[in-house]
Amino acid sequence: IKVVGSSTVYPFTTVVAERFGKDSKHGTPIVESTGTGGGMKLFCAGIGTNSPSVTNASRAIKDKEAKLCEKNGVSFIEFKVGNDGIAFANSVEGPKVNVTKEQLWQAMADLGARPKLWSDIDPSLPGYEIKIMTPPATSGTRDAWVDLVMNKGCPKEIKDKDKKSCSILREDGAVIEVGENDTLLINKLTADREMFAIFGFSYLDASRDKIQAAQIEGKTISLDTIQSYEYPIARPLFVYFKKEHMDVVPGLEGFMKAYISKRAMGKRGYLSDLGLVPLDEATFKEMVKRTKLK
Repeated sequence: IKVVGSSTVYPFTTVVAERFGKDSKHGTPIVESTGTGGGMKLFCAGIGTNSPSVTNASRAIKDKEAKLCEKNGVSFIEFKVGNDGIAFANSVEGPKVNVTKEQLWQAMADLGARPKLWSDIDPSLPGYEIKIMTPPATSGTRDAWVDLVMNKGCPKEIKDKDKKSCSILREDGAVIEVGENDTLLINKLTADREMFAIFGFSYLDASRDKIQAAQIEGKTISLDTIQSYEYPIARPLFVYFKKEHMDVVPGLEGFMKAYISKRAMGKRGYLSDLGLVPLDEATFKEMVKRTKLK
């Protein structure tokens, strides 16, 4: 079984694959992190032993990707496997802030006035120099941030003129691209109380003694607000299984059922220990129903 796709979903799928390899007579599925877009290209390229049977995605499949699948004779079952929330965090020694998506866009966009201080955007914000650590362009978290914050916070007059310009990050030192090294991020935040960083909920949750999350539009990030989508930067995570491989690739149906199960994805499932926010009960039941649609 070959799996490709999102780096965000990769750690969850890897654990399911390892457990499936131990618990079944089939080999452990090979899971590769290619990014969501790269995974869709490989998944939709065709059917046969050289093509992947599964792809992970930190967003839903795009229309053009679905058309590529259709053109190449690939049909699929889409599963939401859980939810994630993106935190905007700083040191517990720093100020507690409440920011809007538009204010975050103003702080990070390569357009307009390019404010130097947070208080230049709004007097209620601290008089600190804007310094935000962001994941690299290859990161699924960065993609989601661009989609949910930069594009949504971008003023209508700019969006109407040129939507692409909404998502370009400033390069004057205010936005700092860093690797995905958790320890490095925490050390930098604790060393500089004026610095902020962007990362997934599971990372924040494991380090609450050192870092705190900003409120976004008055909403606090938590397991409950991510699950209900009350938190404005929450998103679903997906896996796609190839229907044409179900009766051909040994163990594929078993792997699908092992993944889309209470044991893995349920409220007390082992994936929640890794920071995956479980689906609500109705959505979970709908996903389990889909395992019978092979």
